[in-house]
Amino acid sequence: MTLTFDAVIDAETIVCTICSDTALAAPVFCFSLMAAPAVVSGGTLLRSLAGYGEVELPDLAAGAPHVVVLRHANPRFAPTNRAWLPLGGYLRLADGSTLALPKLPAGVQSAPGQPAGVQPAPGQSAARHDGLRLIPQPTAWSPAAGHLPVPQGFAGRGEPLDAVAALAARNGLAPFLSAAGVALAIHHDPSMADDAYRLCIAPEGVTLAAAGRAGLFHGAITLLQLRETHDGALPCGTITDTARFAWRGQHLDCARHFYAPATLLRLLDMMALFKLNRFHWHFADDEAFRLETATTPALWQQTAFRGEGLPVPGVFGGGIRSGGSYSPADVQTVIARGAELGIAILPEIEVPAHAFAINAVIPGLRDAADTGTEASVQGYPRNVVNPAMPATWEFLAPLMAEVAAMFPIGILHLGCDELPCDTWAGSPAVAALKTREGLSDSHDVQGWMMARLAAQLQAQGIRPAAWEEAAQGANGGIGHNALLFSWTGQAPGIAAARAGHDVVMCPAQHVYLDMAHTADPADWGASWAAFVPLEDTIAWSPVPRGAEDIASRVVGVEGTFWSEFTTHDREMEAMLAPRILGVAQKAWSMTDTLDGPGLRALAGHIGPLFDRIGWDRHRNP
Repeated sequence: MTLTFDAVIDAETIVCTICSDTALAAPVFCFSLMAAPAVVSGGTLLRSLAGYGEVELPDLAAGAPHVVVLRHANPRFAPTNRAWLPLGGYLRLADGSTLALPKLPAGVQSAPGQPAGVQPAPGQSAARHDGLRLIPQPTAWSPAAGHLPVPQGFAGRGEPLDAVAALAARNGLAPFLSAAGVALAIHHDPSMADDAYRLCIAPEGVTLAAAGRAGLFHGAITLLQLRETHDGALPCGTITDTARFAWRGQHLDCARHFYAPATLLRLLDMMALFKLNRFHWHFADDEAFRLETATTPALWQQTAFRGEGLPVPGVFGGGIRSGGSYSPADVQTVIARGAELGIAILPEIEVPAHAFAINAVIPGLRDAADTGTEASVQGYPRNVVNPAMPATWEFLAPLMAEVAAMFPIGILHLGCDELPCDTWAGSPAVAALKTREGLSDSHDVQGWMMARLAAQLQAQGIRPAAWEEAAQGANGGIGHNALLFSWTGQAPGIAAARAGHDVVMCPAQHVYLDMAHTADPADWGASWAAFVPLEDTIAWSPVPRGAEDIASRVVGVEGTFWSEFTTHDREMEAMLAPRILGVAQKAWSMTDTLDGPGLRALAGHIGPLFDRIGWDRHRNP
C-alpha cells in the first residue's frame, strides 16, 4: 500500500491532502498540532488532547485524494510557519491497525544545494569582524604585532588541556595537543578569580595563567576556538578574561522529544566550546517522565513512550510510538562528560502543573471530588497534582530525594510554571486546606505547596529551584533560598530578586531558542513570545536599566529550548546555532559592547567551526 500526504497553510487554516492507492473504509486520521485542533471540513473530530487530534474520514477511494481542512480551536494559535503543520500523522484502520503517513519536511531548511548555515545574500560578502574572532568576547584584548602559526597545535600536557584535546578529537577537529606543537606554558596565579584566565600569545609561544582548573579550561578553549577561526594562526597579544555570571546555562526539553544520550553529550561539547557551564535537563512534563527512578518505576515505565494505545497519545509529533528513558548509567555518563567539560547538570521535575503524565499513572494525586474544569494553555485537562491529597506527598518526597541524590550539583528544579486558571477551585480538599492554612486563591495554594517542598529539600541539604511563578502567593511563595528562573520576561525576575531570591534570567523574547528566527513562513519554530533573530539574543541586559539594585541577585543567564515540534534530534541543532553564541556572549561578557551587527559578523566567522563539528546551523535570514 502506498500513501501520500501533504499539508499547506492557507490563511488561518491547514489544508491536508491524503491519498491511498488502496481503498480504505472510514480511516481515522491521527496527528498533532501546536495546540488543540478543530475540523473545518473533510472529516469529523473524534478526540483531541492538547495538540493531538483524531479525525474520522469518509471512505477513501483508491487513488482519489481526500482533503481535510483543520484549524486551531483557539484562534490565537494561527499557524505562522511549517512547524505548525501536522506532525506524526498516521491512519488507524477499522481493524485497529495503523499506517504511518509520510513525514512532512521538518526542521530548518537550507537553500537548494546549500548546507544548513549562515549564507550571505547573492552578490554580497559576509561581514567581517576585525578583532578577535571569539565568542564570548574577552574582557580585555591588547593586540601586538604578528601572528603565531599553530599548525600542529600546542605542546602541553595535563588536565584540563587533555579535556580540551579530547573534545577536539571527538568533534573531528585537528589535534589540540602535540609534542611538535607550539610551546604552551602554564602559570598558576592564585590572585585570579576561579573562571578567569590570562593568555599571552607571542612569536615564541603561549603562556596561560589561571588560578585553577576552570580558568585553565577556559583559556584552553579560547586557544582552540581562535585556532579554528583565525585559520590556524593566532593573533599575538594578551587576553585578560573572566566571566560575569557563575550560571551560564542551556536548557533542553527531553520530555516532549526524547534525545538520545549521545545527542546530550554532543550538546555538552558544543556548550563547552562557548564557555557555557550549566545544562538544565528537563526530562519531565505533561508528555513523559523519562528518568528511570527506583522509587517510582511505574512512572517512567508507562510514560517514557507515547502514541497509539498508550497513556499519553501521540502529542507533539509522537506518532504511532516514540520516546525513551534515561537509565542511571545514562545519567552518570552525562554527569561525567559534564564534569570533564566544567558543566554541572541541573535536573528538573515538574509540579504542581505540567503533570498530565504523572496523573495518568500515579493514583490519588487528584481530589476525586474536584468538580473543576481547568485546562492548561497547551490544552491538557487535569494536569495538576493536588497538594491537599496525602498521596501527593507520599509520591513526591521519595521522588525528590532520589532525583536530587543522582546529581552532584546539589540543586533540584521543581518546575512550577503555567498553573491553569482556577486550578483546585472545585476541590473540597483544597477548600479545607485554604481554611486551615489561611490561603485565598490558587496562587496562595501553589506557593504553600512549593514552600513545603522547598523546606523538605533544604532539610536534606539540597537547594530548591523553580520557574518564576514559584514566588507567587500572599504567603511569599517558595522561599528557602530558592533559585528562580525568570522566563516570561524580566519583570518577574526583578520582583523575585527584590524579594530576596537569586535569579537566572532567561526571557523568552531573547533566549527561547525554540522561537522561529524569522517571520518567514518557510522558517521553523514557535512564535508566541517573539521571532528571535540572532541579533535579539544580545539586545537586552541581564540587569535592566533602572533595576541596578538587583545586580547582586542576578546570578546568571540561560538559553532555553522546548521540543514541542521536534521529531528528530538533529532538528534541534539549527535552532540553537548560531543563536547560542548570543546566549554565551550575554552570560559571560562583563559589558554590552558587542552589538547585533558585530555578533552577526562573528557568527559568520564561527560558522565554519559549526560545520567542522557537524552541527547544523540556521541560514542567514
